[in-house]
Amino acid sequence: MEWIKPGININFVGLRYKAFLLSGIIILLGMAVLAARGGLNMGVDFAGGTVIQVQFTKPTNPDEIRNAVRELVSQCTIQQIGAADANEYLIRADLISSELQSISQQAQDELSKTYGEGQVTVRRVEMVGPKVGEDLRQKALKAIYYALLFIGIYISGRFEFKWAISGVMGGVMLVGIYLLEAIGLNAIYLIIGALIITLLLCWFLKLPYALGALLSLVHDILITLGIFALTNKEFTLEVFAALLTLAGYSLNDTIIVYDRIRENRHKDRKQPFHEMINGAINQTLSRTMLTSGTVLFVLLCLFFLGGTVIHDFTFAMLIGVITGTYSSIFVASPILILYEDLTKGKRVLKKATA
Repeated sequence: MEWIKPGININFVGLRYKAFLLSGIIILLGMAVLAARGGLNMGVDFAGGTVIQVQFTKPTNPDEIRNAVRELVSQCTIQQIGAADANEYLIRADLISSELQSISQQAQDELSKTYGEGQVTVRRVEMVGPKVGEDLRQKALKAIYYALLFIGIYISGRFEFKWAISGVMGGVMLVGIYLLEAIGLNAIYLIIGALIITLLLCWFLKLPYALGALLSLVHDILITLGIFALTNKEFTLEVFAALLTLAGYSLNDTIIVYDRIRENRHKDRKQPFHEMINGAINQTLSRTMLTSGTVLFVLLCLFFLGGTVIHDFTFAMLIGVITGTYSSIFVASPILILYEDLTKGKRVLKKATA
């Protein structure tokens, strides 16, 4: 089955600067919203506290719910979930108790006073302590960084046959993180700094394929986080799992393109590098569209028919599939051209000054 006929030659690399600009605008917009809101809308998994999911038989609004539970919790955040006619809400509060059943019954009683018996159902109650939430946040950041680091090591060995160099780089970064963590450095600054150093090492150690793959994955994650900030959706453990999943999906697509680039480079080294990369993207375009199209179809079915439990997970995956496909074509591959142009310019400058 072929959607794209052989011999097609779309000038993808010619659009690389426009693609970089578009990606930059989206990422900066997302980060600006993230900063303005003071961070992501963390779910109870990361923020700690108690979440109560309730469903009403009749339409209501957050203010009425807040007034109804004011005897139970003094301050709470209320968010509608699911379809508008489902009348389902999440009540988030800094309420810690050892008895979840007790909280469930208290919430049921308080809401029934306002809405009447049988008019409201407490569907679930979840509670996470603040220390557990903090620990989960730190582990989530480390998990994303370690995933990116080991992906960089794999790409370096797979495409550049530099297992030893990439292995040493990975070992140094792991030891460095352990030492900086031991002195009490904030986890967020620690991981951001480690990621920047890893990217710089990929540049100076001449690992362009690893650099391109890592930057495209960072691009996908930042855009997904930015869209979650724009939509103010909860960032939960399920969404974090989706981030790791989309990183693997995006990497798989990037590897297909990189494989074709390497094959074409062995066949004809006289062909201009940007033409060879553009040809590789076009040659794998049919496979990319078929894979992404089928995955996207399944995710759309899950998003609209799967219910509220997996709604945010599916939403993150939808963003990831779209950005992952986009980044494989317009970010990961063009970065190889950018690296080649910059290093070639340095070599020419050295010869001229010699």
